[in-house]
Amino acid sequence: MDSSDSLIQFPCDYVFKAIGSEGADGSFLRAVHRAVSDIVPVPLDALKCRPSSRGSYLAVSVLVRLHNMQQVHDIYAALRGVEGLKFLL
Repeated sequence: MDSSDSLIQFPCDYVFKAIGSEGADGSFLRAVHRAVSDIVPVPLDALKCRPSSRGSYLAVSVLVRLHNMQQVHDIYAALRGVEGLKFLL
């Protein structure tokens, strides 16, 4: 797919959401941040976290500025490799 076929206009702000198992050590949050930061710089204030009602899972939303569709694909690929990931939106 070339950029002219995309429904997304670049550059744009884009939100990735990863939901996964969160231990007491915060490893899921750090792994999500690291996965996205390997592709584009992400300040810590670009992450929003919300624990599940029982505290078993953590939803992490990451707001990033993207410049092309390849970055979207690369970030989703990196997030799929995060340990403890249950859902990716």
